[in-house]
Amino acid sequence: MANFHVDQAEGLRRMLAGPRPRVFTFLSATSAEEKGAMLVNLGASLAQAGSNVLLFDASTGSQGIASRLDAVRSATLLQVARQERALDEAVQAMPQGFGVATMARGTQRVVPGDADQARRLSNAFKLLAAGGDILLADAELDAEGGLPIDALADSEIVVQVSAGAASIKDAYAIIKRINARFGRRPCGVLVTGTSDAEARVVFDNMARAANRYLAVKLYSMGSVPPDDHVKRAARLGRAVIDAFPLAGASVAFRTLAGRFALSDVPGMGLHGISANGANPRI
Repeated sequence: MANFHVDQAEGLRRMLAGPRPRVFTFLSATSAEEKGAMLVNLGASLAQAGSNVLLFDASTGSQGIASRLDAVRSATLLQVARQERALDEAVQAMPQGFGVATMARGTQRVVPGDADQARRLSNAFKLLAAGGDILLADAELDAEGGLPIDALADSEIVVQVSAGAASIKDAYAIIKRINARFGRRPCGVLVTGTSDAEARVVFDNMARAANRYLAVKLYSMGSVPPDDHVKRAARLGRAVIDAFPLAGASVAFRTLAGRFALSDVPGMGLHGISANGANPRI
């Protein structure tokens, strides 16, 4: 049987011992394939740069990052929250250099409106995040504009967008829903599948609209160009920076990794998972 008290105590010690982890919640206005490729390669780039990285699948469908990586052999965070499994059983190590954890899978369901379950899930998530340096969450907004775990509301939100008109419209709608639900707050924008020049145009237009109509500040997190090497690397089961280190996408992901690993990205770092006031009981 798992020793929950020892497991949780170790997680709490990690929370109190050093700097709080950086937690980024990614909401995407691109395809599931494009979002998955971005998360895998960003995670691998951060790991290669020396960060202890965890990818967290908080999606409610079957196209989340854990399914993409076939990381389905570990316990889920919901099982940890229910004290059915230990926290260290929830992370599956991947050959790309990062770990993967999943909120729920199969017949497991997060019950809307269950305050006790929501508290336990958030506390389990905080302990999970405390085990590394950077956590990248694959998430989407629910029908009311909420996030799947309450603790994610304290993370740094990044909206992924492409240069297509439909994607830009969807990304703006995501930002609008975030601010309607959580109040005014800055968001990062990551543009994928286009050139640097076009990405700057996309971001500038979104930033002007968000500032004018929502009084919201957006921050550019960078861009990734279209590159067939990403798909070729995926077919090999590898990250592009490992399989094709000189490819344009590899250069872009290394640049992104440097930016995401910064301890104080301008305008970001305003939200984080903190041990202050957290209830260590799951």
